[in-house]
Amino acid sequence: MFGKKKTTEKKTSSTKNSSKKPAAKKLATKTTKAVSKTQTQDLAEIIRQKQPAEPEIQYIANEDHYDKVIEKIKDCKKTLWIGTADIKDLYVKDGRGTKPLLEVLSDLAKRGVEIRLIHAKEPGPAFRQDFDKYPALIEGMERVLCPRVHFKIIVFDLKTAYVGSANLTGAGLGMKGENTRNFEAGVLSSNKDFVKNAAEQFDSVWMGAHCKGCRRKEFCGDPIGV
Repeated sequence: MFGKKKTTEKKTSSTKNSSKKPAAKKLATKTTKAVSKTQTQDLAEIIRQKQPAEPEIQYIANEDHYDKVIEKIKDCKKTLWIGTADIKDLYVKDGRGTKPLLEVLSDLAKRGVEIRLIHAKEPGPAFRQDFDKYPALIEGMERVLCPRVHFKIIVFDLKTAYVGSANLTGAGLGMKGENTRNFEAGVLSSNKDFVKNAAEQFDSVWMGAHCKGCRRKEFCGDPIGV
């Protein structure tokens, strides 16, 4: 095994407040009989600035998984939840070179970001070797193993979520090229209901809600809550 196994006694569901957002302030405008061209342009610019930088819902295909999903991990401030069936050594761009995604996660852990990882099987030797280079992950990233997990979910700060086909691998979410990577598809969204549903499904597995009645316990080498 690697990393810090999730401890159940201190965990409670973190999704209750995930859908609450402050009400958007109304744009205060002054009504006049005549509006100049300059005033109209200024108002349009104010409205443009208040619009979200990204669309609420984005369809993510193929190499966009790296540009729009993996790159978003670096910006997490409080929480990062990753659910994946397969897990392999994954590298990201670093200037003109590359570095393991684990280094990015280590930096997040040092900044106090809570990282949760659910995976379905043990990672390969290259992942383990890289993991041992980043001691901050031993305490800073909790993980659980569930062989029934086949979803691919990433929840960023409980504000945005990715749900799709791509595993945490170089050919799935990673930076492999157009002619070598997998054909993948997914959705990245900040829609509050979408994020809430993704976070609740992740959290239910994380909390072991399905373990009592599970009939595949013989395949579970690292049971949740044990």
